[in-house]
Amino acid sequence: MPQRFLFDSSILGSVVGGGSAIDIPKLSIHTLDAASAFLLSYGFDTNQQSDVEKLWYYHRRALVLMVEKLGFNDAEIPEIFLDPKKLGDIRQLLLYASSNDPEQAMMQRWACAILRGIHVFVHAENDLFSTFSEEIQSQILTPFQDAIFHDGTTHRTFLKGTGENPESLELLGFEVKPFKTSSSTVIKLLAKPDALAMKIFDKLGVRFITRNLFDSFQVVRFLVRENVISFPHIMPDQSSNNLYPVETFMQVCDEMAQRLDVMDEKNIQAAFDQKLEELGDSAKLFRKENFFSGSDYRFIKFISRKLIHIKPQGSKEAFSFFYPFEVQIMDQAAHQKVLSGPSEHEAYKERQRVAARKRLFPES
Repeated sequence: MPQRFLFDSSILGSVVGGGSAIDIPKLSIHTLDAASAFLLSYGFDTNQQSDVEKLWYYHRRALVLMVEKLGFNDAEIPEIFLDPKKLGDIRQLLLYASSNDPEQAMMQRWACAILRGIHVFVHAENDLFSTFSEEIQSQILTPFQDAIFHDGTTHRTFLKGTGENPESLELLGFEVKPFKTSSSTVIKLLAKPDALAMKIFDKLGVRFITRNLFDSFQVVRFLVRENVISFPHIMPDQSSNNLYPVETFMQVCDEMAQRLDVMDEKNIQAAFDQKLEELGDSAKLFRKENFFSGSDYRFIKFISRKLIHIKPQGSKEAFSFFYPFEVQIMDQAAHQKVLSGPSEHEAYKERQRVAARKRLFPES
C-alpha cells in the first residue's frame, strides 16, 4: 500500500475524532531519538537533567497510585518497570509501549498503563494551582470566611450581613472542602473518559449546611447580595439543583408574600412540600450527570470563578487569571444522609477506582 494512504487510526481519532490519547492501545515510537522528539513536543527535554528527573518523579507517582490507590499488586508489575536502574532510560517505556513483538505483549500493556498514569499526573500537577495555591486559596476563601460569624457563647454559626442588610442567617455548619489531592484528581480523570485536568473545577470548595430548604435558597441570595460571589462568573453547565425547582420556589414565595398571617418555619416548609407534591413528576429538578454519585444525594451546587491577582516576588507587574471553585448548599436532612452514609461514599470511591483500573487496561 502506498505510504500516502497509511494513517494511524488511533492517533487520528485522538486528534480529530473526539477520542482521548489515554485510550490509544499502542504507540508507534521505535527509536530513542524518536522518543526524545516525542517527549520534547510533549514538554520535556531529555537533554535537560531536570526534565528527566521530573519524568522519573511522575513514573514513581504513577506506580504508587497503581499499587496503593488502585489495588494492583506490585508482584504483577514487570520488575523492569518498578526499578529505574533496570529500566535505565525513561524513554524505554515509550519503546515498550510501541512493541509489536507478540512475546512482549504483556510488557507492552503494562508500559502503556504506566504511561497513562504518568500522563494524567503531568496534567494534574501542572496547573496554576500547583504554583499559586496559597494565593488562590486566600483570595477565594477569605470572602466566605469573613461572612461567617461563630457565636462563642451559644456555639451557633451565622452568615452575617453588612451595610444595608445587617440581618444574619443561622447555619448548622460551614465547611471548607478538603483540598482534592493529586491522586484523587488522577483517579477522577482516569475514571471519566470525558474529563480533562483543566475541567476539574472542584479542587477548592465550600459547603453550607442549613436548617431547612428555605434557608438553602437564602444562602444563595446572601452570597450574591453581599458580593461573596459574583454571579456573572457562574458556569451554568456545571450547576446542579435537585433540592427544589427554582420556578416553583419563586411561585411559593410569591404566594406566601401575599399572606397576612405570620408563618413559622414549619408552615413555610409545609407550603413548599405541598406545592412539590402537587407537581409530582413534572417538577423540574436538574443535576449534572455523575455516574459515580448516589441518586439520593440532594443539594444545590454551582461552580463559580474568581479573578485571581498575582504579583510574583521580584516582579514589577502583576497578572490575573480566573480560577474555579465549588459551592455546595444542603439542608439538615441531606447532610444527615452524608454523615450516616460513609459506606455509600466509599461505594462511590470504589466505582471510581474500578473505572480507573479499567481505563489503565482498556483491553482487559
